[in-house]
Amino acid sequence: MRIGIISDTHGSVVAWEQALDLFRDVELIVHAGDVLYHGPRNPLPVSYEPKKLASLINNAPVPVIIARGNCDAEVDQVMVNWPLQSPYAFIQVDGLRLLVNHGHTSTPEQMLAQAQRHFANLFVFGHTHLATLTKSDGVLMLNPGSPSLPKDERETATVAVADGGLVRLIALKTGQVLAEAGLDQIPRGRA
Repeated sequence: MRIGIISDTHGSVVAWEQALDLFRDVELIVHAGDVLYHGPRNPLPVSYEPKKLASLINNAPVPVIIARGNCDAEVDQVMVNWPLQSPYAFIQVDGLRLLVNHGHTSTPEQMLAQAQRHFANLFVFGHTHLATLTKSDGVLMLNPGSPSLPKDERETATVAVADGGLVRLIALKTGQVLAEAGLDQIPRGRA
């Protein structure tokens, strides 16, 4: 199954539309939170239109699984038809166990421990707006960054795609693969 992975859209319609261009042929979109509101510490993103973004997400061509972020409020759930799950969303499909959490209340060590507790082979988080893809104790740890408010020194807007046992971190504007890693099989334990 091809899965589009995104986080920290913060109400940017342009970021969502550009991500959908890269997510062609995905069967599922996973969002690690901070969907509509820009947050008090962030500038307004380009094309900040939370109402329109909610409509676009509601009419996404495939299901969207969302973990609630620190900027997601009850009113966001009124606007978005897909459940804003908190604190985790869990998906198991095609040999992939994916655990999603926004990441604002956990250290990397705590996130890894949660992934291992749930026998996940991919842990997706957001919050920092810094794209990372690392492997730790058989778990792939992915922060897809932010397509709307990236905070790396080059301000590279990013998303990710999981497909065929590989996870790719992708530059939103160029489509360039910035990092790639293979998924391990589901760890032993519960099936």
